[in-house]
Amino acid sequence: MGHSAAHRQMGKARRDKIWTWRCQWSVVTIAAIALVVYNAIANVWLLHPPSCPTHTTAPPSDPPTCEPCIETVSNAALDDDPISRLDLRLGRWDGSRSYRLFDYVTVGELYPEVSSSRRVCLATQSSIERLHELLRIAAHWTGPISVAVFVAGDELRLLRAFATWLFRCRPEIYSRLTLHVTMPSERPGVHGSMPVWARDCETAPLPPGERRSDTVAWRARHPYPQNHLRNLARKNCHTPYVFLVDVDIVPSRGMAEALDKFLENTPKCPLCAFVVPTYELDRRVANFPVNKSELVRLSKRKLAIPFHRKVFIYNQYASNFSRWEASGGNESLETHVSHNVTNFELLYEPFYVAPDTVPAHDERFLGYGFTRNTQIFPKLYPTSTIFFQLQEAYILYTQYD
Repeated sequence: MGHSAAHRQMGKARRDKIWTWRCQWSVVTIAAIALVVYNAIANVWLLHPPSCPTHTTAPPSDPPTCEPCIETVSNAALDDDPISRLDLRLGRWDGSRSYRLFDYVTVGELYPEVSSSRRVCLATQSSIERLHELLRIAAHWTGPISVAVFVAGDELRLLRAFATWLFRCRPEIYSRLTLHVTMPSERPGVHGSMPVWARDCETAPLPPGERRSDTVAWRARHPYPQNHLRNLARKNCHTPYVFLVDVDIVPSRGMAEALDKFLENTPKCPLCAFVVPTYELDRRVANFPVNKSELVRLSKRKLAIPFHRKVFIYNQYASNFSRWEASGGNESLETHVSHNVTNFELLYEPFYVAPDTVPAHDERFLGYGFTRNTQIFPKLYPTSTIFFQLQEAYILYTQYD
């Protein structure tokens, strides 16, 4: 009796186990079938093109299409950001592979035309924190302008913003200039986000405090490649003559036209360089002098002094400003040669107009101080190169205390 009861109990346990297994398998099977059906429905739904929206207004002139409706994004936001498409991988290296150089990152629509119709291109270079000085140059110089800008890290987004601001707010300036970029390999530029003022014509561009603190600290520890920038700006001019200045040098009003006329009537001299007398104005001078006579009067009152006379007198000493001022400015209204520069010295760093066949600036010299005279040094020039001091075409460095 005991054996039969045990046998029945074991059979019941086996049947319960089989039933439990069948129930579990049924649940798994049903779940799998449900999943397959769900996937099939989802695929059909995803692959089915959405219906185009219907309008209660008159039907469009074009016949309806069965193609899916595509959401398009306008490129209007990019149209006024000329540097947004700059590929940071494509800059050419300098000789030491320390800097990447980018030619023509943006070009005004009139720059090629103005370059072909004018005789002199103004070339200049700047860091981002001084780039606003370009507005003063462009206010007086009506010819083509080639600008090389040094940017590191987040400064690239500020250059983009400045180009956008010019494009939108000062098209008469933007149209006749071209911008080029030099970046250090150690801290290449990054595009970043566009600041608000880039599209606000009521706001002055490049307000102070825009650069990141780590970028400012990096810049303070690394020399500024002035000669790289000078060469970059010069070589991207396309006029017969180049006038190379620093960005804080402001030409006299009408100087581009005066030089065009002077060079048109001057016998061709490929080995001539025409020195432009350069002065600093006292901060008390409210308006730029309109002619040489007015500038000479300011000089006699000690409100205008030759460039760098206080800092380093030999910088412009060979130009002989005393001889230049002696005529008083009454001899002619047209630009002409005042005298031949004869007391040439090693430390002479004039600003001059010449063909771009003159030697390049030595890019081994970095930082500030005595970088331009590496290009002016006589041994770099053919022995027959002659420097002439111009009489009327002067420029002004503003300002000193």
